[in-house]
Amino acid sequence: MRVDLFDFELPETSIALRPVEPRDAGRLLVVRPGAPLADRAVRDLPDALRAGDALVFNDTRVIPARLHGVRTRPGAPGQRTEVMLHLREAPDRWRAFARPAKRLAAGDALRFGTLSATVLEKADAGEIVLAFDRAGPDLDAAIALEGALPLPPYIAGKRATDSRDATDYQTVYARNPGAVAAPTAGLHFSDALLADLDAAGLVRHHVTLHVGAGTFLPVKADDTDAHRMHAEIGILDAATADALNAARAAGGRIVAVGTTALRLLESAARPDGSLAAFSGPTEIFITPGYRFRAVDALVTNFHLPRSTLFMLVSAFSGLETMRAAYAHAIRAGYRFYSYGDASLLFPGPCADIP
Repeated sequence: MRVDLFDFELPETSIALRPVEPRDAGRLLVVRPGAPLADRAVRDLPDALRAGDALVFNDTRVIPARLHGVRTRPGAPGQRTEVMLHLREAPDRWRAFARPAKRLAAGDALRFGTLSATVLEKADAGEIVLAFDRAGPDLDAAIALEGALPLPPYIAGKRATDSRDATDYQTVYARNPGAVAAPTAGLHFSDALLADLDAAGLVRHHVTLHVGAGTFLPVKADDTDAHRMHAEIGILDAATADALNAARAAGGRIVAVGTTALRLLESAARPDGSLAAFSGPTEIFITPGYRFRAVDALVTNFHLPRSTLFMLVSAFSGLETMRAAYAHAIRAGYRFYSYGDASLLFPGPCADIP
C-alpha cells in the first residue's frame, strides 16, 4: 500500500512530553467500527470490557540502551559516537543503531566509560553489530551503569531525560529486562486499575516482547512492501497459550494491551486462531488486508503519521475508521504517542475474528 495513505496532520502540541498523574488518569477513546466514537477515561476500562475477557500485558522491562562513547583508532583522534542497542544476538553481542554511522567501520574499537566493544559488522541505515568485552550478567550490569534511558526521539528532542522518566517510562508490572522502548499502552495501568480489572472478573496474563529501537524508525519508503521491520525477541509460554485458548473457548475475548502484545500473539497464532507456545524473533509487519487470528480487542496509545503502528491499528479497525478516530482525537485534545492518552479498539468487519 502507499505510505501516504497513512499520513495526517498532527500538531506538535498534540505530542505529550510528560504522562498524566496518576498514570490511570488518561483519556480513553473507544472505537467500535460502525458505531459512534465514545470519549471515556482509562479508569473506565473495566466497564468497557466484560467478565471473562483475557487481557494480555507485555511484561518486558526497559533497559538504559543508549550509550555515549568514543571510537578509538591507532594514530587517529577519538570520535564521539552514540549507539542505541536494539537486539541482543549473543551473551556478549548486540545489534545497534549508531550515530554518526558513516565514520564507523568493521574492526573499530568503541569505549563507553568502563565498557568496551568492537564493531563486528556494519549494515544499512546506520545499523552495526557490537561485540562487548564482557557477557551475560556482567554486560547487563555495565550497560546499566553506562547507559541512558532511551526516550523516543519525539520526546528526547524537546527535553532532557530526567529522574522522573526512570519511573514514568516503565510499566508497574515490568519484570523481564531487555526492551529499549516501553510497551507504552501499559504505562496507563496502575496497581489500583489492575485491582479493579480483577474485581470486574477480567483475567490478566503476561507475555514478553523485548521492544526494539526499530519502533522509532520512520517509514521512508513510498510503499509498505519496501519497508523492513527489525526483529524483536518474544516469548509466549505454553501455559499462557493454553489459558488464553481456554478463555476464548469459554466465550471470553483476548484483549491485547499494546501493539507489542498483539504482534507477539499474532506471531504465535495457528491458522485456526488458537495460540501455541512461541519463543524467538518476530518481524511481523501488519498493514490493512492482514487477517487477525488471535486478538479480539486492542488497548493502544495514539500513534504518529506514516508509522508502522498507525498502519497496524488501521489494519485492525479499518483505515477510514481510524482516520476519523484520529481526526476526532486531535480536535478533542487527546495527547499522542508514548506519554499520551489511550484508545480501546475493536475490529472492523473485515477482520477474521471468531
